[in-house]
Amino acid sequence: WDKILSTLKKGDYVIMQFGHNDGGPLDDTARARGTIRGIGNESKEIYNPITKKQEVVYTYGYYMRKYIRDAKAKGAIPIVCSPIPRNDWKDGKVIRSKDSYAGWAEQVAKEEGAYFIDLNDLIATKYEQMGIDVVKPFFPGDHTHTDINGAKLNAEIVMEQLKKINPGKLKKYMKS
Repeated sequence: WDKILSTLKKGDYVIMQFGHNDGGPLDDTARARGTIRGIGNESKEIYNPITKKQEVVYTYGYYMRKYIRDAKAKGAIPIVCSPIPRNDWKDGKVIRSKDSYAGWAEQVAKEEGAYFIDLNDLIATKYEQMGIDVVKPFFPGDHTHTDINGAKLNAEIVMEQLKKINPGKLKKYMKS
């Protein structure tokens, strides 16, 4: 983030999306990747096996706020996207994370005055329209990572939403 932040200037766009790996354990000995659940200011000191150093980890919301505020301080335009849904279904419906990461992303974006795109709900709704048998091939390896067709679908939805919210002059960079 520091490298990106050092290059940001007024009028730049920062599209940010976090959440899929944030639910991992903080003390995972193979790879530290988690955040503390929630949007408060809680923190915890942990040992990071990747860097082999002690570090302080904060909540998901803390980091989202930091990135939004840092971008705005540089004059950049922050756009927060919720995490996309996983290929998890119950009773014919895609399970959404409105009560956790997707909801927290929305809440923090609104509190901080950033644009917000609810990919969790938009993509889940599209998957439901398509049906489980059509969606399943999008996830050849696991329930999180899509293949190229799933990625294209997700990108199309992002583009549609960017055109709708039309933040600043971003639309001039997009093909119609």
